[in-house]
Amino acid sequence: MDYHVFTLPSGLRLLYKPSESSVTHACILINAGSRNEPEGKDGLAHFIEHLLFKRTAKRSTGQILNYLESVGGDLNAYTTKEYTCIHASFLNPFLKRAFDLFGDLVFHSTFPLSEMEKEKSVILDEIASYQDQPEEAIQDDFEDLIFAGHALGRNILGTAASVESLQQADIFSFLSSSYNTEEIVVGVSGKYNFKELTRTFTKYYSAVPHNRPVVHHQSPPQYQSKTVRLEKTIAQTHCVLGTRAYSVYHKHKTGLLLLNNILGGNGMTSMLNLTIREKYGIAYTIESNYTPFSDTGIFSIYLGTDEEKAEKAIRLVHKQLKLLRENKMGELALGRAKKKLNGFIALGEDNRMGLIIAMAKNLIDYNRSDSLEEVFERVNRVTSAQLLEIANEILDPSAISMLIFEPGGEA
Repeated sequence: MDYHVFTLPSGLRLLYKPSESSVTHACILINAGSRNEPEGKDGLAHFIEHLLFKRTAKRSTGQILNYLESVGGDLNAYTTKEYTCIHASFLNPFLKRAFDLFGDLVFHSTFPLSEMEKEKSVILDEIASYQDQPEEAIQDDFEDLIFAGHALGRNILGTAASVESLQQADIFSFLSSSYNTEEIVVGVSGKYNFKELTRTFTKYYSAVPHNRPVVHHQSPPQYQSKTVRLEKTIAQTHCVLGTRAYSVYHKHKTGLLLLNNILGGNGMTSMLNLTIREKYGIAYTIESNYTPFSDTGIFSIYLGTDEEKAEKAIRLVHKQLKLLRENKMGELALGRAKKKLNGFIALGEDNRMGLIIAMAKNLIDYNRSDSLEEVFERVNRVTSAQLLEIANEILDPSAISMLIFEPGGEA
């Protein structure tokens, strides 16, 4: 096994991935995101992520930001629908600083009212900025279309009204009801002795009390495909089409990852890129994405093009989907597709920060993290018959929804 796990009585886990590098990449990953927010509290998880950096019981904002940066380290964070992550990169000798800081931010932030009001203004600006980027905004709006009325469909940033309404009591309630210490992992990729690492981890985290709230994720409502067109003050047409897809635990998750990569994933040789961009030259950006969640998933295709070319581009997309539904892939083409996906996965291992976060997520999701060889084996087991089955289920025309932003809105 190329990693080690150590668990405290609180359930808090240390994940260690050895590396010969003089630089450490570390994270603290929390299994709580925007889907954990109560009704009407949209943006709360993301708001908390911002406020974690503002004040703790023993540090001011300046001290927080300077603690790692003063020794050349880098500190950042993000929120997703199901996770909150703080991560840092630094030279190996400063691991204790990172452990101290991670624990201080997550378990000892104070969320002062003055900082809350300032950060609300920052997030309102972030929301406005995001809305000025149609290629980003349409992705969020499409998720709202797919998961209408459900927490997975709500924008992670929240709305101006919901952010303005957030109170300090909402924050403490969210932390106690969502931050399960048995589903928090501190991940480290660096050059350390594991026994010494566990002693250091214990020093900084043994006092964290056990917290195991009962978290019930409401299942998304029944899905019904739909097409929506909206006029916006934009120069190009933006389109997303797709449907719900497999969860992280589904037997066909790996197969859909492979199919997605064939259709419009990484690189310039995907079906969509070769056809719509290279052959016809009618879309500068076209890509497909598959995001699995704990109990469902979403598959989507995004394209941006000139208004007069949009309908042709959409027809060509559907033509490619039909090819995948009706044609079993030959063994030679399937072998090439597997090599391509495995290559991209291997390259991803060179991004050690991305790797340690992915490993921490796998530890939470599956209580283990697979080796690169095990991942390759799963990819290589996918058959052309399975791909055809997946294509006919996920790419079924009757299940495809579409959201289009068209030029024409008033400034």
